[in-house]
Amino acid sequence: MTTAQTLTPVVNAEDLEQLLSPPEALRPWITEIAHIPTVTRGSMAFTHIPQTLTSIVLRREASGRRDALVVGPRTRATYANPDKNAGCTRIRLAPGASQSLLGIPAAALTDRVVLLSELPGPAADLAQALLELDPDDVTPFLEAELPHRLSEDAVRRDHRRLLDSAVAAMGPGTPLTDVATTLAVSERQLRNLFTAGIGVSPKHYARIARVRQVLAAAGNTPWSHVAMASGYYDQSHMTADFRSLMGVPPTAYFRGDIPTPTPCQSLTRI
Repeated sequence: MTTAQTLTPVVNAEDLEQLLSPPEALRPWITEIAHIPTVTRGSMAFTHIPQTLTSIVLRREASGRRDALVVGPRTRATYANPDKNAGCTRIRLAPGASQSLLGIPAAALTDRVVLLSELPGPAADLAQALLELDPDDVTPFLEAELPHRLSEDAVRRDHRRLLDSAVAAMGPGTPLTDVATTLAVSERQLRNLFTAGIGVSPKHYARIARVRQVLAAAGNTPWSHVAMASGYYDQSHMTADFRSLMGVPPTAYFRGDIPTPTPCQSLTRI
C-alpha cells in the first residue's frame, strides 16, 4: 500500500505571482495579469513548470533596464537561478489569441522567448509604451488601447470560441475522441486547432494539465490517490510522465532534488 508523503516545497515561479483578473474588455484575449516583485540575484532557484499559455512578460531590472518579451508555451520544466535583481509583469494570453495579438500562431512560439517588438501583430506596437509604465498602470493601459487595435474576422472568433470549449471539455483522463465528439469536429480538426491556437497537441496539453494537477495536489495524500485523481492509469504512469516533463520523479522534486538551475532562457528569433 502506498503511504502518504511528507513533502518539502520547491519554489515555483508562479507561486510568486500576485494575480489580477483582467477587465471584461480584455477577457477574449487575456486570461490573467500577474505581477512578480523584484527577486534578488542568487536569492533562490526556482522552477518554471510546464505551461500551455503564451505570455507577454514585461521584465524590469533593478539597474533600470526593461524588456518586453513573449514567452511561448513551455513543454517541459526549466530551473532558473536569477542572475540579476529583477521583477516582472506577466500577461497571459487566452487560448487562440496569439494570432490576433502577436500576428503569428502559438506553434511558432513553443519553447521560445522572443522580443515583443519584433513580432508582426498589433501588440508589438504597444511594446515601448508598456515598458514605460509602472506595474499598476499596465492593466488600465491595455484596457484603453488594445481592444480597438484588434481585428478578428468571424472565422477566427469561431476558432477561438471552439478552442475555449475544447479546453473546458478536456478533463483528467478524457479521451480525445470524446472531446471531438462533444464538439462535433474530427480529431484531426481538433489537433490542428490546438497546435495553431495553443502551440501543443491535445495529447501534450493533457499531459501538462495532469502534471500541473499533481503539483497542486501533492502533500500528505498517497501518490496512488494523487495519480488516480489526476487522470493517470496508476502511480507508475504518473511517475514516468512527471519525470518526462519535470526532469525528475515526483519524490525527488518535492524533496528539492532538482536539476541544476541555469540562467534564464535565451532569446530566439522568429
